[in-house]
This record gives sequence, structure tokens and C-alpha cells, in this order.
Amino acid sequence: MKNKKELLLVIIFLILQTIIYICVGINKSYLHIDEAYSFGLANYDKIEIQDNKDFFNNWHSKEYFEDYLAVQEDEKGNYVPVYENQKNDVHPPLYYLLLRFCMGFTTGHVSIWPGIILNIIIYAFITIFMYFILKKLLNTTTSPNIPALILAFMSSIILASLSNVINIRMYALSTLNILITTFLHIKLYETEKINFKLFIAIGFSVLAGILTHYFYVFYLAVLYLIFLIRYIKEKQLKLLLYYTLTIIIAGILSLILFPYSIQHMFFGYRGQGVISNLENIYEIIPSIFSQMYTLNYYAFNGLLPVILFIIVILLIYNKIRKKEILKITNREKQILKIIYIPTIFFFIITSIASPWKVLRYIVPICGLAFVLIFYYLYKLSQVTFSKKISNIFMSLLLCMVLVAPIIFHLKPELLYDDRKEIVQSISGDLNLPTIYFFNSQSGGFLDDIYMFSILNNSYIAKDIEYTEDNIQNIFKNIDISDGILVFVNKGQDNNLIIDTVKKSLNFTNCESLQELTSCKVYYIFN
Repeated sequence: MKNKKELLLVIIFLILQTIIYICVGINKSYLHIDEAYSFGLANYDKIEIQDNKDFFNNWHSKEYFEDYLAVQEDEKGNYVPVYENQKNDVHPPLYYLLLRFCMGFTTGHVSIWPGIILNIIIYAFITIFMYFILKKLLNTTTSPNIPALILAFMSSIILASLSNVINIRMYALSTLNILITTFLHIKLYETEKINFKLFIAIGFSVLAGILTHYFYVFYLAVLYLIFLIRYIKEKQLKLLLYYTLTIIIAGILSLILFPYSIQHMFFGYRGQGVISNLENIYEIIPSIFSQMYTLNYYAFNGLLPVILFIIVILLIYNKIRKKEILKITNREKQILKIIYIPTIFFFIITSIASPWKVLRYIVPICGLAFVLIFYYLYKLSQVTFSKKISNIFMSLLLCMVLVAPIIFHLKPELLYDDRKEIVQSISGDLNLPTIYFFNSQSGGFLDDIYMFSILNNSYIAKDIEYTEDNIQNIFKNIDISDGILVFVNKGQDNNLIIDTVKKSLNFTNCESLQELTSCKVYYIFN
């Protein structure tokens, strides 16, 4: 970006999106279980805090749980858990290494901001590379390219992107890896001669992609196939050789740095689950349709059917008027192939392979899906209307997408703003002695570990009998004059537990506070 006006506009848009991200982040009030794992895997000396011998059936302070979710001052220089935990888990280590570094700035207490700020920084680069891709796609020498800049910005504030920013997982980094890889392959398409700097850049992008998330390989495989076919057709065998060596070397380096990838992908429980899902032909169509709904909700703020309807109407109108449907050059068609073929394949294969049909598995291509649809619509509007009317038309559609979440009350995933009140209460007046009646068959403790990192004194009662003697022994020497909190996870008789606690400790009142992810919370008092 050599043009000063272009640079200034990019900076303004980045500042604006950062302000939006911070506002959304401020309203995030809880942690998903996987986010708790992110902090623990980047920090703790084992994967599960529940594996500690003293974890169950003992009273613990909040510091006990903070130790899992936050780096302590004397641990700042210790990065061993990053590698060891990933070795024993199911993901490669690059994201956790970056998260661990960011967590070092807020030692001693739990904070969501190291993860969110890391994602905000990543998304600044996502917007920049999306802009670079769109400039190539829109094929103009104008600088700045305003349509490209607006589309790049919009792709970074759709619900999928907002969800990606506040989800403290590796998916924002995976999104960036895919965009960088795509942009570099577009540059490669434009290169007729061997460019070692470009091959090195592609090699590093592939290395980072593999070390961030294994699903990246699905996207890369299709890109490689596109260029393999192209180079064979054009008899550019020398370029094919260097390109293939680049991918192979990057793959070998990833295995040297993290050899456990083979175990994870082919022999671990998650890898076996992916293979099993891909082999289950009866779930292919339902899985794709389920994720289509997710794509519509988060990538298009619920308006994809409306947008597709408009596209169909414009196509019919142009056909009736015998107008040219689209003005797309051969160069643009080739760039489009580099984008849409891997995007569609990634969407389909991850929809089928993912263990749960949720946003995070398809979120790396949500921005690309958004800009592809709007690129097509933009090109269609240009042949349908005058330039002025086309710009007004596109502006109105983008404004519709922008305001749709406000009108239809749509929210980013994992915002948990409905839990703000209970978190504030338990941080304040209701920070009382707490017992969690934990049914190990239902599991799910890490779903709600964030709450226990707030509570001053808590007891995880694993599979105990609900007898008066047991409850009285647990609360022996504990000050319960202001009442207690009771957490009960699934698979238990909540009414029996509450009645027994009240009788055992001579309480008369019970208030049901809120149902959390894996348990229900009660306030018991006189």
C-alpha cells in the first residue's frame, strides 16, 4: 500500500473494526468449555485439572482454578506445557504458543482479553489480506479500491467474524492462514517464472497452516490439485517441481517440529472420528444442510436466501432483456477458481467430517463465502444498472446485512451475555461457600470452571450420596451464615438434593438462579 490515501483508509477501517470487536468483547461474560481448554492447554501442567489427586471432595479457593486458566508470575518463562499438552491432546501447537505469550501479560488472574486481543490483531491481518485478494479479483489499478475495501471490512464484521474474534480458539488464526495461502496462490497464478521468494512465502504459510489446524490440509489439497492440473496442461513442469517441493518440504518441517500430527490425524480419537464421519454416507446430506443453515446465519447475518433471490431475479431480468449476464475476464475466472473451488470443498468436507455441526469448523471460509456472493452480485448489478445505480444498490444491500442482527436480534456465538448478571452477582454479594454435586457420568466440569475461578471457597462433591451426614460433614467448620450456593450437573434428582441440603443445614429458602451449560445453580439461605 504505497498510496497514502489508501493506507489512511485501511487504517481507518481497521480502527473502526477494532472498536466494534472491543465492544463485543466487553459483553462476553463466560467461557465455553473449549475456551477453558485453550487457557489450560497453553498454561497448565496437564490437560485436565480434574486429574489432580486433590481435585474432588476437597475445599478449594479460587486461586486453585485460576492456576488452570491463568499464567502465574513464576511460570512466565515456562513454555513446556504448550508442547506437552498438545502432544497429548488433538491439536497442533502454534495457536497455543501465541496464546501463552499473550497470557504472560496478565499473570495471576483470569482474563478473557489475552485471547480476544490476540484475535483482534489476527483479524487486522485478515482484513488486509481479504482486501489484497479482492483487489486482485476486482482487477482494477485504482488505489484505493473502495469496493474491495468495503467488502473486506464487511466480511470482518459479519456475525461469523465477530464470533471468531471472541472465541478464544485457533480458528481466527486458521482463517488468516487460509487467506494468506489463497493470496499467495493468486500471486503464483500471475507468475510465469520461478520466484523463490514467493515459494518460500508459500512454504511458511503452509507450515503455519498445518501447525494451526489439521482441517487446513483440506483447503490446501484442492489448491495444490488446481495448480497441478494447470502446470501439467501448460507443460510448466519446472514450476510444478518447485511448487511440489515447496509443499513437501513444508509438510516435512511440520512433522519435524510436531511429529505427533500423524498420531492425531490417523490414530487419535478425533482423527478416527473424522474418518468415521467421512465414511458415514447417510449423514452427508443432513450434515451439509445443517452447516448451510449455520453459514446463512453467521456469514450472511441470516439474509442469504434474500440475497440469492435477488440474484435470481436479476439473472431472469437480464435474460429477458437479452443483456450480458456477467462481465468477467478470463483472468478473473482463474482467480475465482483459486478461491471458490477450495472454499466449497472445505465447506463440504468439514461439514461432513466435523464432530459437531457448529460454526467454528466452517468459520475459516465464512469471509470468503461472503465476498464471493457479493462479488458475484456486484458484477451482476454492473451489467443490470448504471454505475451510479449499481453503487446505490450494493450499498443498500450491504446496509441490510449490517443492520440485520439489530433488527432480528441475532448475536455472535459464545457471547454469553445472558450470564453477565449471575457472574456479577457471584463476583459480589453471592460469593458464598459453594458445593457442586458432580455426577461424573454426565461430566462437563470445565463447562463452568470460569465460575469457580471467581468463587472464594468451593467444593466439588463427586458422586456422593445425598445424605444429611455427608452434607453436614462437608460444611463442618465452614461459615454458612449468609447462605450457600449449590451447583448440580445433569443426570441427578435436583429436588432431592436441594431438599436434603436445606434440611441438613437448617435452611428454609431456595432460589433457582440460572441454568448454565452443564449444571443448574441454586442460592440456599434463611
